Amino acid sequence: MTQDTTSPNANSDGHFEVYWPRGTRQMKTKTLARRLDTLNGKTIAQLWDFIFSGDKMFAALEEGIRARYPDVKFVSWREFGNTHGADERAIVADLPRRLKAMGVDAIISGVGA
Repeated sequence: MTQDTTSPNANSDGHFEVYWPRGTRQMKTKTLARRLDTLNGKTIAQLWDFIFSGDKMFAALEEGIRARYPDVKFVSWREFGNTHGADERAIVADLPRRLKAMGVDAIISGVGA
């Protein structure tokens, strides 16, 4: 068998040039927000995309969290609307203002399957 000397790797001596398929990182990593020490006395907002059974899931989560942190408060998903619906852009754009006005300390978001 003859060696193909027209191929770019014909004289590679077993070494080949490769490229990383992901390319270079476009975003810099950011430091995460500090975790809350406790949920007692905190206010948790529930954001839902109206997919799956979020209404049932949030009820179960609320019950479980209250059992462990009796002084926790919740702002229901009903206050915010569908975070994945026709008004999604407006709802998400207004979230920072609304969360601050409601004194929200943490968020449970999604719960869809």
